[in-house]
Amino acid sequence: MSTESEHGQKNASTLSLREAAQLLSAEGLGVHEGETLLASAIQRGELHADVMRWATEQWDGRHLPGNINARQTRIERADFDVWRSRRAAG
Repeated sequence: MSTESEHGQKNASTLSLREAAQLLSAEGLGVHEGETLLASAIQRGELHADVMRWATEQWDGRHLPGNINARQTRIERADFDVWRSRRAAG
């Protein structure tokens, strides 16, 4: 999955938290469930991310741990893949 940088260029090396959650849906998770799982992993320091947070009065949609913004939080694809494989090994 590719994403656009702030300059409008495609970047295949990063995912939004929402895009990463959509990849987890192949494991039988709903998108919001995946977003919550990823946000919790970020909060615990298990998954590195460039985190964007909502101010409480700006919240749009269902809440995630730490008021993490699922659309603007960026995760390096390599970090996501490592986290996902650790999770699968369990």
